[in-house]
Amino acid sequence: MKTTTIILRSAWQVVNIGDIAHTPGVLTLLEQYMPEVEVILWASDDFTDEVKDMLNNRFPKLQTVQGRIGQEGKATNLELQAALDKSTFLLHGSGPLLVGCEDIAAYMKHTGKSFGVFGITYGGYGESDWPEVKKVLNQAKFIYFRDSVSLELAKKDHIHSPIMSFGPDAAFAVDLRDDVRAEKFLEESHLEVGQFVCCISRLRYTPFWKIKNQPFNEERHLINEKMKEHDHAPLRQAIIEVVRNTKLKVLICPEDCSQMEITKEMLYDKLPADVLPNVVWRDQFWLTDEALSVYVRSAGLFGSEMHSPIMCIGNGIPAIVCRWKEQSSKGYMWQDIGLGEWLFDMDVEEEISGIVPVVLTLVTNLSDAKSKALAAKERVHNLHQEMVATLERELQ
Repeated sequence: MKTTTIILRSAWQVVNIGDIAHTPGVLTLLEQYMPEVEVILWASDDFTDEVKDMLNNRFPKLQTVQGRIGQEGKATNLELQAALDKSTFLLHGSGPLLVGCEDIAAYMKHTGKSFGVFGITYGGYGESDWPEVKKVLNQAKFIYFRDSVSLELAKKDHIHSPIMSFGPDAAFAVDLRDDVRAEKFLEESHLEVGQFVCCISRLRYTPFWKIKNQPFNEERHLINEKMKEHDHAPLRQAIIEVVRNTKLKVLICPEDCSQMEITKEMLYDKLPADVLPNVVWRDQFWLTDEALSVYVRSAGLFGSEMHSPIMCIGNGIPAIVCRWKEQSSKGYMWQDIGLGEWLFDMDVEEEISGIVPVVLTLVTNLSDAKSKALAAKERVHNLHQEMVATLERELQ
């Protein structure tokens, strides 16, 4: 019997554990529901050996290819060409937009084969004015948008795939672990299982000029500087109140490799002396497996990032999300999965005052918070099953 092979176009960048998480999330779903299908990962250029090793520890049979399809229709290397020839279908993984748009267009043009999309945001990067994205999306066999705002905008923009629906980010399904490193870190940091909460913060715009080979963006830097106190003050106060009103400690940790600097400056260094002994600031970046192994040992998480909360909820750990317009509409997925009470828009001043009370409610009513997280996890699980069923029907 001939094996069905699909190409997973994913693995966008490695400076952010959330961007890394998209890929193992999809791989977990395919392994769970379609174990008979061979999956070849088509990764982006900055995919690293370290991340590849992490994925292969969990998915030992996974084959990874890189490269592009040239104008003449041939891949830039033999491994990618063999994968293209062998494949039946291309699946575009979760992400902030149709990241692999050019690769998908070339795949369809030169192979005549089809594609579908699992869990993207639409509109956050001006796709409404990007004709090529619309053209490619209109040829998809199915598109799952990871937030309802994206879905509605796509409809408004007359995108007309046969199946268009809300489908959660695949990162909810991540189950990577590095328990050895996590337990060592917790022991060295004097953090006990279930006796700490995590806090993550960020700037309005990721300062890629510091962590990737990108030019300095003065406009974005000025916005970051203008808004950093506004955006960090509520989280800082939540840390203070958790420490002063409960027996829990707080772990300040990063989602991308630029965040150790800003969390030190705007959170840890500004905490009162009586609070500091019960707060740990992580000064090193980590990969998705170690981070998730820490998250599942925590009592919960709050902050202004998206994918650490996603990974928490996917593992039944309560998580509060603070968002702003620069992050696109992805945060609204919290409403879509029944966690609207744990979503705060920091561009709406009247919502900001609710952050500290809700964080305190979460940590002082952990049983209720856990139940709410598990209910959201179940909703995501059911939606993921529908997404994979759609893919399965398409392959048949």
